[in-house]
Amino acid sequence: MSKQSVWTRLAAVSLVAVIGAGLAGCEKKPETSAAGPAETAGKQLDKAAAKAAVELNKAAEKAGEGLQNAGKKMQSAAKEAQDKDAASPSK
Repeated sequence: MSKQSVWTRLAAVSLVAVIGAGLAGCEKKPETSAAGPAETAGKQLDKAAAKAAVELNKAAEKAGEGLQNAGKKMQSAAKEAQDKDAASPSK
């Protein structure tokens, strides 16, 4: 092998290494960089919607409990009226 071909190969390998290192340095940064105004607004809307859903579920549970209590009271009142009617003398 001649000295010139060794230097040529060494130069080619060095050039490939430099280009490879340069391309690795140009890698796209992860999405953790600062968000734009539209993305920030979207995230705020998502948080608000999630919070509203939680509050809506709480309100629905309270309403359901209230309806169950009202139903129990109606059943109790109906049973009392039925018992009172059965206990009264027939005409």
